[in-house]
Amino acid sequence: MTLRLYDTKAGALRDFVPLRPGAVGMYVCGPTVQSSPHIGHLRSALVYDQLRRWLTYRGLDVTLVRNVTDIDDKILINAAAAQAEGSSEEWWALAYRFELEFTAGYTALGVQPPTYEPRATASIPQMQQLIARLIERGHAYAAADGSGDVYFDVKSWAAYGELTRQSIDNMEAAADADPRDKRDPRDFALWKGRKADEPESAAFPSPWGDGRPGWHIECSAMSRRYLGPQFDIHGGGLDLRFPHHENELAQSTAAGDAFANYWVHNGLVHVNGQKMSKSLGNSVYAADLLGAARPLVVRYYLGSAHYRSTIDFHDGSLAEAEAALDRIAGFFERVDRRLAGTRFAGSGAEVVPDAFAAAMDDDLAVPQALAVLHDTVRSGNAALDAEDLEAAASARGQALAMTEVLGINPLSPQWSRSGSSAADAALGQLVSRLLDDRQAARQARDFASADRIRDELIGAGITIEDTPTGSHWSIEA
Repeated sequence: MTLRLYDTKAGALRDFVPLRPGAVGMYVCGPTVQSSPHIGHLRSALVYDQLRRWLTYRGLDVTLVRNVTDIDDKILINAAAAQAEGSSEEWWALAYRFELEFTAGYTALGVQPPTYEPRATASIPQMQQLIARLIERGHAYAAADGSGDVYFDVKSWAAYGELTRQSIDNMEAAADADPRDKRDPRDFALWKGRKADEPESAAFPSPWGDGRPGWHIECSAMSRRYLGPQFDIHGGGLDLRFPHHENELAQSTAAGDAFANYWVHNGLVHVNGQKMSKSLGNSVYAADLLGAARPLVVRYYLGSAHYRSTIDFHDGSLAEAEAALDRIAGFFERVDRRLAGTRFAGSGAEVVPDAFAAAMDDDLAVPQALAVLHDTVRSGNAALDAEDLEAAASARGQALAMTEVLGINPLSPQWSRSGSSAADAALGQLVSRLLDDRQAARQARDFASADRIRDELIGAGITIEDTPTGSHWSIEA
């Protein structure tokens, strides 16, 4: 089956056909490192990690570029505000500090590092070259007041608004630059001349005067630098469609570049039914989320919905994910114990089932793919109950392949429980002692005591499995 992706620009599902056979170029808008990452940032990075993993499984060589916007109005404003309160941290140091927080969050979730992760400040010459091309083609102009500002002339480009299917007449004024010398209030900034209250270190020399790039031109220049004038997939959050992605598309195509073949956007995250925002005080930060559950649980939760849907974070979200993962991990532990020493140990082919592949090829339908995974786990447990070891081994191989594709394989060293809390270690010690006591009671034919211990464990939510090699326990899902 051919992979189909929902292309925002087309407003429809399209068969995915790479520009170069066997290879995929993908650009994802990364963070503006102005403050700590929140749950929405993690969700977006995870979505494109899932897409990348599936493309790789399908045999494609993926080049993933995810940028870091390390110079921006908000970064300068936040740094200035902190300095007004006594901080000595420069804007670039603030940006780097938050960049490290983003990297730590991505790493904790098992998001694979991008092929390239360029910072905006490292591509200033490429941005200036792109701006110069736009001026030469009549689609950009420098402010006549000598401020150093350069704007994109939206009315010079008839296709402006095509990504979000808007008429320019219905658009609001662009609020990203001083409007005093704009030809049209909707014109947006390509280059921002340095203001008197901005640090000299945040200004770069240019033909139009010292200043810094506008936000939109950064991604157009970096994607072109690392992927060329045309590439396969441009991704980002739904909130970036306008004005950011609309402006990227306009300026790149107006400069003569074909730009992205497919536009993919992930949905947002709500908290208890409300849109997450600083004004509501309901932001869920990455550090808090990762402190509330194992990173594998967070990854499962954030990646379990369809990427285009809005997900709602609420009390119980992580517990549900934990229970689902425990069912998967419990099957792996059980099947590996039973198959150990038999001719079926390690014999299951690690290939995803056709139903899983069909779901992933259908616009990355992860909920349906997870349903196939859990069906396979159930059938594997049923096979173990029936002592059909061949079928159990087959289910193990398929389940392992599916969890690897989704990045949620509980057997992976990355998700090892070796770093579990002291509480987990204490629980394990107590349960093991009770199981030893139960075994001793059974050997002494004190079945009443053995049954009492079993019932106490079951009542505490612990499942006991008696096997020829001894009794094993797990937390009841």
